[in-house]
Amino acid sequence: MKKTLIIGASSNHHRYSYKAAERLLAFGHEIELLGLKPLEVFGKTVDTEPKLFSNIDTVTLYVGPKNQPEYYDYVLAIKPKRVIFNPGTENSEFESLLTKNGILAEEACTLVLLGTGQY
Repeated sequence: MKKTLIIGASSNHHRYSYKAAERLLAFGHEIELLGLKPLEVFGKTVDTEPKLFSNIDTVTLYVGPKNQPEYYDYVLAIKPKRVIFNPGTENSEFESLLTKNGILAEEACTLVLLGTGQY
């Protein structure tokens, strides 16, 4: 299973980051959560400050491009295998930076990838 960090985590069940957390857990993936508010989602704490998590396979973004620069160095530091840019989060600058550092930048939808067995 792929340990996944969700950036932009929310406890609002209408938000896609919440749905992604729910589906990732249902498919047996371990999750870490980073968001703006110290909440709890599915028994996991949403961290409000970046932590250097180990063994992160995938980072899935639910933060718009204008708010992503603050995460550039952080994501590079945790060295995931890939970063998923969900619809509305596409950012060519960040994608280029990731690629230059050997990290796969994928424009896709986490929910679709899970639902089609491509995660």
